[in-house]
Amino acid sequence: MSGGKFFIILGLILLVMGLILTYAPGLLSWFGRLPGDIRIQDEHKFIFIPITSMIIVSLILTLIVNLILRR
Repeated sequence: MSGGKFFIILGLILLVMGLILTYAPGLLSWFGRLPGDIRIQDEHKFIFIPITSMIIVSLILTLIVNLILRR
């Protein structure tokens, strides 16, 4: 894949994500609140470890990259 084609696809993905976040933020309200995400909150500190959310992001990105780079 040429560099120009890669940046066009990346730009389109960013455009779609930007449109979703701007006009339909409720579609991604579940992200970060899944059963495997760890939240530790105290009076003075807040720790958030998004294990399940990052596994889902990794799987989606892996599928996208494999579909784009498949020969």
